Amino acid sequence: MSKTNNFVFWGLYSVAWVIFVGLSIEAGGLLVNFFFSLYKPEFVQNLYQKLDLLDMYEASQGAFFGMYSFILTLSILKAYLFYIVISLMHTMDLSKPFSTFVARQISQISYYTLSIGLLSYIARQFAKNLMHHGLVTDHVNPFWVDSQAFILMGAVIYIIATIFKKGVAIQSENDLTV
Repeated sequence: MSKTNNFVFWGLYSVAWVIFVGLSIEAGGLLVNFFFSLYKPEFVQNLYQKLDLLDMYEASQGAFFGMYSFILTLSILKAYLFYIVISLMHTMDLSKPFSTFVARQISQISYYTLSIGLLSYIARQFAKNLMHHGLVTDHVNPFWVDSQAFILMGAVIYIIATIFKKGVAIQSENDLTV
């Protein structure tokens, strides 16, 4: 592998770490925000993203817990997705990329990406439904605006995972015949 490609790979590895740390901080901040919303709602104005769903809590506790469940689940899934990416990049051997580990990790990445997309879409529809019942959900919409992008990305990564699985099968077959 050339020095340029190796440099780009390690640069992307560093970017993946930065994104993972950022998503982990976001998930932790939202979790803290959730607990403060329950026990000290007046303090929420000073917290991360100022996600104040107190009006929703007073109108419907089910809607409040549903919205926060979607928000927390999506943020944790996004952080875990990048953990899998980091794990893949850390242990992948670039001289022999077609291995069962790489194929399995890429499949997991596709499943988590598709799950994030579908869950985001469901959350968006849930928020629209709550709007029809008179609850304001405009401030939570930024958490699932990218649902279609995640669904499309999950499909593309699944195709790549399938190609990698076939590459692993061909490589193991070639190793046996040589």
